[in-house]
Parts: sequence; structure tokens; C-alpha cells
Amino acid sequence: MRRLALLLICAFTLATASQCSAQIIFHKKKPVDKSTDASNTVEPDKQLYDKAINDIKHGKHEVGRLGLQTLINTYPDSEYLAKAKLAIADSYFKEGGTSNITLAINGYKDFIVFFPFLPEAAYAQMQVAMANYDEMAKPDRDTTHAKDAEAEFQTFLLKYPKDPLVPQAEQHLREVQEVLAEGQFRVAYYYYLKGDRRAAAGRLMPLVRRYPLYSKSDTALWMLGDIFEKSERKDLAGSYYAQIVKNYPLSVHDNDAKAKLKAFGMPVPQPDPKALEWMTAEQNAPRPKETMFHKSMEMLHNSPDVHSAAMNGLPNLEPEGDDSSGDILRGANTSAIGTGRTTGAVVEVVKPGESAPAGSSAGGSTSDDANSNTGSADSASGTTGAAANPQSGTADTSSSDSSASGGSSQDGSASTDSSKDNTQPTSADSTQNQNQKESSSKKHGLRKVLPW
Repeated sequence: MRRLALLLICAFTLATASQCSAQIIFHKKKPVDKSTDASNTVEPDKQLYDKAINDIKHGKHEVGRLGLQTLINTYPDSEYLAKAKLAIADSYFKEGGTSNITLAINGYKDFIVFFPFLPEAAYAQMQVAMANYDEMAKPDRDTTHAKDAEAEFQTFLLKYPKDPLVPQAEQHLREVQEVLAEGQFRVAYYYYLKGDRRAAAGRLMPLVRRYPLYSKSDTALWMLGDIFEKSERKDLAGSYYAQIVKNYPLSVHDNDAKAKLKAFGMPVPQPDPKALEWMTAEQNAPRPKETMFHKSMEMLHNSPDVHSAAMNGLPNLEPEGDDSSGDILRGANTSAIGTGRTTGAVVEVVKPGESAPAGSSAGGSTSDDANSNTGSADSASGTTGAAANPQSGTADTSSSDSSASGGSSQDGSASTDSSKDNTQPTSADSTQNQNQKESSSKKHGLRKVLPW
């Protein structure tokens, strides 16, 4: 009897459990009325946009861009059109790679062109600069991306001076200009050690004028002062030494520059209070310590090391094309050559057959150097036809006729030979001779400012 009762209880329990499981398995959900679903009331362009953004967040960049492009083509009047264009550019930027970065830059620039007044235009301009910044190479490599990044950051700071991203853009611009200046400084230092003073000065002069925040600007000024001092141009050398004392008062070259000025008999300027404040802030700025491990690992990276870039001060916002460096033509007969931020020289260029310019010595008289403050002259028989030798202190002289006309001895011999042959020179030959004379005159004029 007991066994029978236990069997009945077990059978009843199994039957109840199977019935419950069967109800769970074969239970049918009630149908949902999709016409009343909240997602069904959203606009189709919004659905496309949300799905594409979700795909991009999960790394499906190509699928997301395809959805965004479908939105742009299907709904050209959608309110999500601008966001879709910007999201496509962001997708290329996040995916990375040389080709994708190029497409991202083009996408951001197109957005700025089509939607210049939207708040996102400032972000797009910043992204163009950052795309070039991320592709920037080391100072001794190709500087294409560095120059493009400099131009784009400058454009951002000039167009959107009140944007919240301005401090970040300024710091990145300081770092970019540090890399560009470092590249020029390395080349100049090579020529400086080699003894080619003309090549070294030609790179140091625009460097100190364009990049005053460069970490080695004081050293570049000291090298320029040494170059012009060895070239017996103490007036120009003193101007560069004075810039060290005035603009870089905490420099390691400050005491030496003051000693040079006293030896030249020139006044020692007072340090600029703003420059002193800037250098104090730079010395107190927190910077990562550069260990031997850091230096060794830096060789394995393609990106430049910008830890020595300035962290204070306003970077140069003038485009490179507007920076007046080198030989700049002024008017018809003048050529100006900048020699620094405080000094300069104007060289008169005389064309063959023209009279000497006003204010200069005529005929066979001796012309003084335009930049000389000591009264010593770079002696020449003509107006601009001779250059002084800075090492020996002697002058290269030429005949008064050839120097007044800007011609050379070779031209004179050529005319003598032609008269003996009783032949007339053609117009092409005369034009070529005239161009050679003008080029020779300009070269002599350049030597008056840079005499080595």
C-alpha cells in the first residue's frame, strides 16, 4: 500500500510539471500593433542617420558612410544633411590611413564651403589642421604636412578667435612652428660649422624673424652675431647681440652678448619686461623629463618630438607667403633685403645705360656701404659694381666705365671683337647681354649687404 501511494504521488507530480512546461513552450505571444510603435513615427532620414552613426561607432565605417551617402542622395532637403556630411569626414578621420586622411580633409573643406555659418564650421577647420598635424613628420623629413598644419591653424585662429578650441589650436601651432624652425636650424647649423657664412645666415635670418618662440632662437641670434662679426660688420652683429639682451634676458648667451656690445662700444639695452615674464613662465612650465629610454624610443617613432616647444606666448599668425624675407623688389630700381627685426638695408639696382640713382656717388667716385655706421666704405669705382673682401679688408675695384654701366670686362672684350669683324649684333644677343648685365648688377648689390 505504501509503495502504491508513493507511485501515485510521483505520477501526479510528473504530470503537473510536464503540463506547465508544455504551456511555457507552446505559449504564443500576443501580436503587437506596429502602427502604434514609437519608432515607427520617426522620420526615415532620422532613422538612416541614427543607424549610420551607430555603425560608425562600432567600427563599421564603410557601412555607415554608405548609409549617410544614401541619406544625402535621397533626402537633399533633410535637416540632417549637414550632419551627414560632417559625419562622413569624421569617419574617414577616425579610420586613419594616408588615403583616408586625404578624403577627410577634402570632406571637412567641403563642409566649410557649403555650411560656413554653422557652428560646426569651426570644428571642421580645426579637424583639417589636426589631420595635417597628425601626419607631420620629423624636422629632417618632408615638411609638407607641417606647413599645411601651420597654415590651417593660423586660419582657424584668425577666423574663429572666440571659439573654445582656441587654446588647443595655439598650443598645436607652437608645436608645429617648433618643428619647422628646428628643420631650418639644423641646416643652418651644418653650414655654420662648415664655414659657409652666407648659407648659414640665409637660413638663420628668416628663422629668428618668423619664429621668436622657437626654443633655440637665442642661439640662432648668437650665431648671426658671430657670422657678421667675422665678416667685419660689427653694426649688424651688435644688433643681433642686442636682441638677445632685450628679448631673451634669461638666455645662456645673455652675459656674452652684453660683453660683445661693450667691446663694440654700443649701448646695452634693458630687458623687455614682457620677454622676461615669458621666459620665466617657460622655465616654470611643467615638461616631461627626457630620459635615455625616451630618447632611444623616439628614434622608432615617425612623429616629431615637441616636448621642447613653447607653452606660452602668441605664435606667429602671419602666413609664410606674407613674411618678407630675402630679396624683395620695390618699385622699378630698388631691392630691399631684410637682415633682422631691427635692421635692414636697401640696395639700389642700376640698369645698363642708366645714370646713377639720386643720392649715390656718380662716375668714378667711391660709394659707401649703405649699412656701415663706422664710416668705412666698400670701395668701388662705380655705383654698385664692386664688393669688399671682409677677411682682408681690401676692396675689389673695377674701371669707372664698366661699373657705371653695370657691365663686365667680358662684355667689353666682346664688343671690341665685334667691331673688328664689322658685324652688328642681333637683337637676341643684345637682349641676352642686357639680362646678364642686370643679373651681375643685382649680384653685386647683394654682396654689399652680405659681403662674404
